[in-house]
Amino acid sequence: MAIVVLGTLRFLPAALPSIRPHLRDLVETTRQRDGCIAYDVAEDPFDLGLIRFSEMWPDMASLEAHLKASHIEPWRIAARANGLIDRSFTAYEATNPKSV
Repeated sequence: MAIVVLGTLRFLPAALPSIRPHLRDLVETTRQRDGCIAYDVAEDPFDLGLIRFSEMWPDMASLEAHLKASHIEPWRIAARANGLIDRSFTAYEATNPKSV
């Protein structure tokens, strides 16, 4: 079993240049330290200001540890300081993840 997380963050399009360095730090640190299988983000080219997240974790304990990691709160502070408008994340259990 794995945990798959899909989510979005919304910013004003003008805020994206300011948030990108913080986002890069979040992604790089998460990939290096948090034991994720995959952790990817992308700006939606058709909905400016929308950032999409896709994550895969080996188990719920790994995801929960990530959410408490020391680099998460600075990211949350930076997101709010740069005008975070909305956030939505959902975690799913993947009982037999396969590449297609």
